[in-house]
Amino acid sequence: MRYLSVTEIAKKWDVSERSVRNYCAQGRVNGAFLTGKTWNIPESAEKPERTNKRKEEPLTLLDILKEQKASKYSGGIYHKTQIDLTYNSNHIEGSRLTHDQTRYIFETNTIGVEKEVLNVDDVIETANHFRCIDVIIEKAKTALTEKFIKELHLILKNGTSDSRKDWFAVGDYKKLPNEVGGMDTASPEEVADKMKALLTKYNEKEAKNLEDILDFHVQFERIHPFQDGNGRVGRLIMFKECLKYNIVPFIIEDNLKMFYYRGLKEWDNEKGYLTNTCLTAQDKYKAYLDYFRISY
Repeated sequence: MRYLSVTEIAKKWDVSERSVRNYCAQGRVNGAFLTGKTWNIPESAEKPERTNKRKEEPLTLLDILKEQKASKYSGGIYHKTQIDLTYNSNHIEGSRLTHDQTRYIFETNTIGVEKEVLNVDDVIETANHFRCIDVIIEKAKTALTEKFIKELHLILKNGTSDSRKDWFAVGDYKKLPNEVGGMDTASPEEVADKMKALLTKYNEKEAKNLEDILDFHVQFERIHPFQDGNGRVGRLIMFKECLKYNIVPFIIEDNLKMFYYRGLKEWDNEKGYLTNTCLTAQDKYKAYLDYFRISY
């Protein structure tokens, strides 16, 4: 067998001599051996592939959302998600903005109104919700923490009339007791401990499935950690976690609202109510992905 020097191999492979020495020292060149301080390399040795060379992998929905967000691409799945998720989640909580008005705010960053009175908080929370969606896309892969959840609440409620109330804690847990759907929730004194316990239990499981995400959502809404905005923050968290674990996300639309509420209430007795509601919403989102030719 004929052996070549580092210099000769460097020319043959079109790399630096330093790279050749590194390949040899790392044991990545079959048959290479040292004589003193000189490497002897078989003439037939193949150039090793770079270890940092990226393998071609199919783009995930999260990859596409990030790309379209960064490029400010209009008319794609990012655009549609921003408008539909914001409109529906706010509408469930009583926002009076229409779908077209929500779209107009997102697309133009202006408000077009003729002979109509709009609630300022509805407009502010719409713009804030757009930013929340950007945050869950940017940080989809990060662990779910109290700090992150509080950040979503701070962004959502920043600049609203609630933020000017002394008793309303924007970006922090509630100061006063509240209820949801006629049901008691955790007291202000209990919230921090209950949230820590919920997150610890959730994060103990490395991989999450849809049921894990729904169960977290139910427990989160029962704690109701914030004075207001719990539903929207909770649904943002579900969307984020679906993206993280490559589960097709979903948007609870107005026609599913009562089924969604029933599912939250009956989760302990019958998980199918909420699961089926979310699967129906997931099918709708899959139709969007099919339209935009995004695999899932």
